[in-house]
Amino acid sequence: MEVENPLSNTWDGYVDWRGRPALRGRHGGMLAASFVLVVEVMENLAYLANASNLVLYLSEYMHFSPSESANSVTNFMGTAFLLALLGGFLSDAFFTSYQIYLISALIEFLGLVILTIQARSGSLKPPKCELGNPDIPCQQVHGGKAAMLFSGLYLVALGVGGIKGSLPAHGAEQFDESTPRGRKQRSTFFNYFVFSLSAGALIAVTLVVWIEDNKGWEWGFGVSTLTIFLSIPIFLAGSVFYRNKIPLGSPLTTICKVLIASLLNTCMPRSSSNAIASMSTSPSPTPFPEEEIATGNGKDTKSSHESPSESLKFLNRAVVNKPACDMLKCSVQQLEEVKIVIKILPVFGCTIMLNCCLAQLSTFSVQQAATMNTKLGSLKVPPASLPIFPVVFIMILAPLYDHVIIPFARRVTKSETGITHLQRIGVGLVLSIVAMAVAALVEIKRKRVATESGLLDSTKPLPITFFWIALQYLFLGSADLFTLAGLLEFFFTEAPFSMRSLATALSWASLAMGYYLSTVIVSIVNSITGDSKHKPWLSGSNLNQYHLERFYWLMCVLSGLNFLHYLFWATKYKYRSRRPDK
Repeated sequence: MEVENPLSNTWDGYVDWRGRPALRGRHGGMLAASFVLVVEVMENLAYLANASNLVLYLSEYMHFSPSESANSVTNFMGTAFLLALLGGFLSDAFFTSYQIYLISALIEFLGLVILTIQARSGSLKPPKCELGNPDIPCQQVHGGKAAMLFSGLYLVALGVGGIKGSLPAHGAEQFDESTPRGRKQRSTFFNYFVFSLSAGALIAVTLVVWIEDNKGWEWGFGVSTLTIFLSIPIFLAGSVFYRNKIPLGSPLTTICKVLIASLLNTCMPRSSSNAIASMSTSPSPTPFPEEEIATGNGKDTKSSHESPSESLKFLNRAVVNKPACDMLKCSVQQLEEVKIVIKILPVFGCTIMLNCCLAQLSTFSVQQAATMNTKLGSLKVPPASLPIFPVVFIMILAPLYDHVIIPFARRVTKSETGITHLQRIGVGLVLSIVAMAVAALVEIKRKRVATESGLLDSTKPLPITFFWIALQYLFLGSADLFTLAGLLEFFFTEAPFSMRSLATALSWASLAMGYYLSTVIVSIVNSITGDSKHKPWLSGSNLNQYHLERFYWLMCVLSGLNFLHYLFWATKYKYRSRRPDK
């Protein structure tokens, strides 16, 4: 195995912002990553300031129906997170994560400028109307005005996706993973990355939402536009400190080549696969993915391995002396990289259900709170600001986890990580199960109060404080902290060096698929539970008539089954890097 010379003055595989070799002692480290954390606060503020309240803008100013507004927001947010895969792919294949962030921030800035101009100009919006007044009918935005609206929204989604796909990996690349100190700093970075996400969200759902509701949407969009614009010079200010991973070509090409080669070579005559047979019978060193010790630059150095590992053995047919096509010729290194990606995909799949539970925080949980007493002393809290609960919980738990829980776990387990990535993700999944059970119990209590007070068929606020809803926010917020930070670090550390940005972007893709899955489950539940004699569980204009507690119990059961599924894969998974503690 090739090991980087520790006396070298340069970081192998990394360059500075001018494209020159990155230098030890000058590039990378916590100072460089600190710029990323500050930028993440501003980026998430700009995104969530509009996303959290966008349904109101579309319904009141663009005259979308409630269902169309909700679907438009879901599509916008889901698309933004799915496009993180594109940002991660480009960061690995053709550009540095440094370049992708700058390009993406400019795209998001352009989209916000378009939305700000439209919100500012009455001629670019549908005429004002009054619901129920036939003399002033409401007309949904259409034509060029609709084109302007959606071009602005999806430019923002494209920019957000590029940033989410590049920024976490860019920050994590600043640390020397060949030393215990560097690995601990990288773990701290991911914890505080989630903290920065929450800090941006806190400002967004309080200050900026208040500005949108009281000063006008042109001011809300304007604040977001100014914030993302200011994030660019702040990010550039750290340029002299960054070390940037050199792009190594398309990871998708490698994945497709190995999969196609293994499939085609499986169909070849047995005599054509003698190379594989000889490989499987010849002695080999310790299998690569499970026992590799990382080099100083984190690269995957597999050139010393003459034969593929025994895991996912069916893919070994991709490595033959005479492939079906020269373009499909694969190295053992490429084969092992693809195996690593395939091994982490089940973990990715098991987190989608958790994010489906998190989607309830912006849908039914908000609607529950809207039926309750939302007064806090003389202050009436708007339901759109309820995400402040999980945000505050995460901001408290993130430093507590990093400075108290992890050091304690290290002393108990005598290991460098204290708690493994998969254990951390598992804790988040368990907390999501508890959260859904708590949500069901709170809903039972809320409906009991509605029945006892004679307000079951009324839309008047119930005599019960909305702080009961904070319980499910507490558990889901904690689950989000454990799982998101654990996923980001798990994907980054376990993925091949050439695919780290794309793998890290899977964390955001899981969030997008969770939103989509929530919509699908609600549709299926209503389809199954509704017939000529019974109303669907989740339909109607009065939430008190819903069987929301049954839906929450269903989510609890599905989350429990998902956790058992996760345990199956987690117990089988072998970490690709086992480093001795120093």
